[in-house]
Amino acid sequence: MNRRKTLRSFVYFCLILILVLVMLYSGLRILESTVLHSGSGETEQYQSRTIVRDGVQYYPRQDITVVMVLGIDESGPMESSGSYMNKGAADVVLLAVFDEADQTCDVLQLNRDTMLQMPVLGLGGRKAGTFFGQLALSHTYGTGLADSCENTMEAVSEYLGGITIDHYVAMNMDAIAIMNDAVGGVTVEVTDDFSQVDPTIGKGRVTLNGQQATHFVRSRQGVGDQLNVSRMARHREYAMGFLEAFRAARKSSAGFLAETYETMLPYMVTDCTVNTISGFLDRYGEYTVNPPVTPVGESVMGEEFYEFYADEAQLDALILDLFFAPKQ
Repeated sequence: MNRRKTLRSFVYFCLILILVLVMLYSGLRILESTVLHSGSGETEQYQSRTIVRDGVQYYPRQDITVVMVLGIDESGPMESSGSYMNKGAADVVLLAVFDEADQTCDVLQLNRDTMLQMPVLGLGGRKAGTFFGQLALSHTYGTGLADSCENTMEAVSEYLGGITIDHYVAMNMDAIAIMNDAVGGVTVEVTDDFSQVDPTIGKGRVTLNGQQATHFVRSRQGVGDQLNVSRMARHREYAMGFLEAFRAARKSSAGFLAETYETMLPYMVTDCTVNTISGFLDRYGEYTVNPPVTPVGESVMGEEFYEFYADEAQLDALILDLFFAPKQ
């Protein structure tokens, strides 16, 4: 496989899976948290994670691949903070679940305000306990690179019943405008009033430029009811518009993927090698991407920030449906 082909494979995966799914950010602070623990997938661990619901035993599915996609609320290239704390909150947390049986990709969108238990990193990056807070804060523990992504992975995994998360990709907010303009703009249906944030974004059918796209997916204060649940709905609207624009841009330009990859590279952190991504492309490139799903629940104002508490019964049903299968 030559360099150009591997670059294209990498770009295709990042843009179709991540750029198409990711494009979402929020403009909050960094005083919350998240939890995630990636399991090994070995047979005995599968057995130990068997759960029972209504008398039925369920075990972790072995025919799925799960990729975590993070949108980090920071500008500029992805660089180390120089310590085991950073200011990059994970304002977008998505899980892409590739189902090899049905040849589909399900997308689980988690609310960045979700309250959960997450690992805290101390000296030398070692675990120094846990913290209960917003999911978004889980990424602030670590240097902002691989260790922060892994911390969020562990928090999310534990929150979702100890599921295995196979890979991660994280992107900074600068990626929004770059991706948006690379596809020639993204058309969305605007239903919220953006006049306080960006007067150039009117209501109705609008094709967003890069700066407008950043405001559309990132802004919360001064827009509508200011809840993250509403912003997540805009994320889904943008995702569908981006997917359509991405497919059109890819067909119209032979160099689109490689050129976009070169531009995006400084703003991404991933544990996927080019070979891994090439394999994903071969296996999952033609899978049907289903509309994103998200846990329902209640957003309440805490002492300083909004806190989201998922409906436990609905969340449990989502976990069973996406990540577990009944024992035969």
